Amino acid sequence: MKNTSNFDINNIKPNQIKKAATVIVGIVAVLIIIFNSTYQVKEQEQAVLLTFGNAKTVSESGLHFKIPFIQTVEKVDTTIKGIAIGYNIDTNETIEDESLMITSDYNFVNVDFFVEYQVSDPILALYASEDPVEVLKNIAQSCIRTVIGQSDVDSVLTTGKSEIQSEIKQMINARLEENDIGIYLVNITMQDAEPPTAEVMEAFKAVETAKQGKETAINNANKYKNEKIPAAEASVDQILQSAEAAKQERINEATGQVARFNQMYNEYIKFPEITKQRMFYETMEEVLPSLEIIIDSGDGSVQKVLPLNPFSTVNVNENNSSDTTEGGN
Repeated sequence: MKNTSNFDINNIKPNQIKKAATVIVGIVAVLIIIFNSTYQVKEQEQAVLLTFGNAKTVSESGLHFKIPFIQTVEKVDTTIKGIAIGYNIDTNETIEDESLMITSDYNFVNVDFFVEYQVSDPILALYASEDPVEVLKNIAQSCIRTVIGQSDVDSVLTTGKSEIQSEIKQMINARLEENDIGIYLVNITMQDAEPPTAEVMEAFKAVETAKQGKETAINNANKYKNEKIPAAEASVDQILQSAEAAKQERINEATGQVARFNQMYNEYIKFPEITKQRMFYETMEEVLPSLEIIIDSGDGSVQKVLPLNPFSTVNVNENNSSDTTEGGN
C-alpha cells in the first residue's frame, strides 16, 4: 500500500512551477502598486507631490492617491519647532562662540536666545535651500549681533530686553522674506543675559537693585503726591471761597458807604450850613456820647441840642412831611 500523504517534488510538472511563480510575482507586483499608489498625510504635516519635477502642495490630512513610479511624495512637519542660540538645548551648557557679544558701549555680555519657527511653504522649505533651519539660525545670529551691538549694556542686561527682542524679530522676518526659504519666525526670546565674569555680574546686579530702589522711591513719592494734592486743592478752594466772600463783603460795604455819602451829599447841596451843623453834632455825639450841648439863645431860653436823632431818620421824616403836605394841598 502506497503512502499518499508524502509530497513528491519530482511529480510537479514544469508548467505548474511557472504558473505558481507567475501568480506570486503578480501578487507581489499588485502589492507594490497598491503600496505606491497611496500615501497618508497627518494633521501636523503637509505633503509635496512631485510629478516629473513639478511640485504641488497637499495640505489636507488623510489618505491620498498617486500614480506609482511616476509621482513621489515628500512630507513636511508643520508644527512649531525651536532652536537655541548661545547654549546647548540638551545640556543647557553655554556656547561662547554664539553667546559672547559686544555692546555699543564696548562691554562684553553673554546672551542666550530661543528661536521658534514654523514652515510656511513646504515646497520652498524642501527645495529653496539645502538646510533652511541652518539658514534661519545664521540669519538670527547676524540680526542678534547687530541689535546687541547697537544697544548699551544696561539695556541688554536690565531695562531694554523687550525692545531688543522686538527689534530682532522684525529684522529676522525682513531677512526671511528676502531669502524666501519657506519658513517664518514665530517668536524669539532672550533667555538670559549676563556679564562674562562674576565680578561684573555682581556689579550689574547692584545696579539693577539700585534701579528697583529708584522705582520704589518714585512710586512712593507719586503715592504721597496723590494723597496730598486733593487735600491741598480742597484747602485752596476753601481759601478762594473765603477770599471771594470777604471781597463781596467789602464791595457791599463800600457800596453802602457810597450810597450813604451820595445821600448826605444831596442833602448838603440843598442846605449846606444846616447839613454841616448836623454832621458836626452827630460826629460829636459819636465821639463824645456822654456830652450834652446846651444852647443859650441869649434871651433867657435854654435849649438842649444833644443828643439828636440820627441824620438819616430826620431826613426821612422831613421827606414824609413834605409828601404829606403836598398831598394835602
